[in-house]
Amino acid sequence: MKAAVVTENGVQVRDVAKPSPGAEQVLVRVHAAGLNRADLQVAAGRSHGSIGGVGTIVGLEFAGEVEAVGSAVSAVKPGDRVMGSGSGCYAEYALTDWGRVSPVPANNMSWEQAATLPIALQTMHNALLTAGRLKAGEAVMIQGASSGVGLMGLQIAKLKGARLVVGTSTNEGRRARLKEFGADLTVDTTKPDWSQEVVAATGGRGVELIVDQVSASVARENMRSAAVLGRIVNVGRLGGASGEFDFDLHALKRIDYIGVTFRTRSVEEVREIVQAMRADLWSHVESGELSLPIDKTFPLDEAGKALAHMRANAHFGKIVLVT
Repeated sequence: MKAAVVTENGVQVRDVAKPSPGAEQVLVRVHAAGLNRADLQVAAGRSHGSIGGVGTIVGLEFAGEVEAVGSAVSAVKPGDRVMGSGSGCYAEYALTDWGRVSPVPANNMSWEQAATLPIALQTMHNALLTAGRLKAGEAVMIQGASSGVGLMGLQIAKLKGARLVVGTSTNEGRRARLKEFGADLTVDTTKPDWSQEVVAATGGRGVELIVDQVSASVARENMRSAAVLGRIVNVGRLGGASGEFDFDLHALKRIDYIGVTFRTRSVEEVREIVQAMRADLWSHVESGELSLPIDKTFPLDEAGKALAHMRANAHFGKIVLVT
């Protein structure tokens, strides 16, 4: 099968052996794969959790048709149209745990559209509702809101009754589009003291919940934006993995600072996250209420170009590979 493989000379599409499913795995004929920021790290030869290095097949989410299932799998069967998360998804075939796949809705959803959804849905449902404990009537801020995951976060926050949804982006054009996806207020975090704008919009209280995909470069202003007893969920580190932290401000506001990642979660934990997301959000996925824009599609043979497009940071929404 063809797959986009990390080599010492960058990502190259090569012929590799078609995998076979283990007892609790499914083998999927991939029709489309979504790009994610973590893919850039893997493509550069670095590790992401348990994967990485030369020989690694890039890719974390897909949509396609089940080709085969392991001996212990009963929840899905060959021929099912599914979307899911896993590893090695920039390929004609991919393996994943049975608990990480969900059915593609029978509402004319394309493979490309389906491939945009798995990671955004499970990440933001977990960050907002499980880790972040969002309640209706609270104010929410999504840092890095113009990414696919961020756009999904805006929509879920609005769907779950947030009284104010704030989205941040450093790009004026992308900020202008955030209101299409549920943002009541958009903020440019390159401005000094941008937190004052957020606090003013909440009547001086601050936001109860921040889902942060940026981290180091916005950490201090995040805490200034937060309400007393607010929660900050650290999902990503696009603005740096380490930096200055105002411990006194953290203590004064009695902020819950919560770190989340899928890299250290067990198979059972990820299954629970996917099940909780589906129980809570799947009717909204099937109705089309929760969806993401596709910025651009590339054929699998142009995986390197697709990654370069993401690296340029000029996209809005999702980039998708088609096989």
